[in-house]
Amino acid sequence: MLRGGRVGEIDILAVNAKNDENSINVLISQYENFILKCASAAARSYISKSDDEWSIALAAFTEAVRSYSPNKGSFLNFAELVIRRRIIDYIRSKSRYAPEILVKPSLFESETDEEDYSIQAEIAEKVSAEEDNSLKMEIYLINEVFSGYGFSFMDLAECSPKARKTKKSCAKVVAFMINNPILISEMKIKRQLPLNLIVKNTKVPRKLLERHRKYIIAAVEIMTGDYPNLAVYMRYIREELKK
Repeated sequence: MLRGGRVGEIDILAVNAKNDENSINVLISQYENFILKCASAAARSYISKSDDEWSIALAAFTEAVRSYSPNKGSFLNFAELVIRRRIIDYIRSKSRYAPEILVKPSLFESETDEEDYSIQAEIAEKVSAEEDNSLKMEIYLINEVFSGYGFSFMDLAECSPKARKTKKSCAKVVAFMINNPILISEMKIKRQLPLNLIVKNTKVPRKLLERHRKYIIAAVEIMTGDYPNLAVYMRYIREELKK
């Protein structure tokens, strides 16, 4: 049964447009922002009409119109589901054929060469495991986020803190950011750290912040996003958040 109100109206429009190309195009025009929003949510990064994901989302929306029936519930909910599935399928297909990502141990929370090796082996094994692409997917998705700041996942190996004291200072900064969501919003909008506020509130030297800027941004994005596999390796930050 079709529900009343605005949702009911789009349900009816979708049913009537199923076999009419012009009507489908009208719906696409009216719901462009909705399609972009769904695509961005599925990709976990901002999607514009110049991105390949936009074409994938358009095709998915058309697919949703052509296969929709009232017994599937709200059309918009159904369309969002189809778009999400198609975007995720697309991302997985790209990551499957992308060059293998080797995670350097200096990115993580190790202290000795021996521990470095064990972590590197563990990560490399999980990333390359065909039956579990969850870590590879997270790396691919977070790399898309990092690109907005002008660096890549592999850049972190060069700017990650090595000394225990430096790691703890970086963890203190990340914890400060996480405990102040408004600063995270500012970081994402301006694509940079609010250095003056961080120095004032954490007493961490500005020079250290500038040297490890990429690492701090990456850690904030990982710890506040949906990246459970990567977050496991942020031990120092988790310990700092417990204080």
